[in-house]
Amino acid sequence: MGDITTESLNLNSENVTCNIVSKAKGILSGNEVARRVFQKIDKSIKYTEQTKDSETLNNGTVIAKIFGDKNSILKAERTALNFLQRMSGVASLTNEYVNLVKNISIFDTRKTIPGWRTLDKYAVKCGGGNNHRMNLSDGLLIKDNHISAANKQGISIKELVEKSRNNSPKNLKIEIEVDSLDLLTEVVETNVDIIMLDNMTDKMIQKSIEIIRGRKIIEVSGNVDKERLVELDKILGIDMVSIGRITHSVKALDISLII
Repeated sequence: MGDITTESLNLNSENVTCNIVSKAKGILSGNEVARRVFQKIDKSIKYTEQTKDSETLNNGTVIAKIFGDKNSILKAERTALNFLQRMSGVASLTNEYVNLVKNISIFDTRKTIPGWRTLDKYAVKCGGGNNHRMNLSDGLLIKDNHISAANKQGISIKELVEKSRNNSPKNLKIEIEVDSLDLLTEVVETNVDIIMLDNMTDKMIQKSIEIIRGRKIIEVSGNVDKERLVELDKILGIDMVSIGRITHSVKALDISLII
């Protein structure tokens, strides 16, 4: 397999200088990945950053200068741009959410493109966000299906949390997902570190904060868009909001390579 278009043109081998240029406003992420793509095709290609990851892009911002054989550059162009566009899209959307709040921290989720999680989460960091669990071994999160399965065995919430605490590394925090006030009254008396208020209304969240009374870290999650986030930021007592759409509903940033 190869680039049959470039190969069929049979262009002379000569070194050229190219610019990778942003055609939209956003936040950059993916320089090192793009560099490795070019050098995977041709180790002699020189990739010189002009803008660093996490920095602001505008229409016309030069991201990097590329010097090398034009045939090699043409072969690597689209793959390198795909990485830059996707990662910068994640960083840019994350940054939009981060700039909307003053009182809460923005976190990602595991709703990432399969095989891309490390890149997606790196891009979130470039945008000023925070990483939630990288994978299932990275933190304890007891969700509704865990609770339902335990209930079928007659295991109470308190017993469930104790089992999790006793059978896991001591340095890991335990988080539990709560979707009702009845469940919350049980959970708040257990030895969990973080309570996730899932798909709750503002009124339920405010009541939950009163029940928790600062004893646990409070996370809010579930269908949080920009308008919803602005309203959540007005509710004092929320520590963090996790948002899946900053990785699963991203528009690629417009970036081009110009010879």
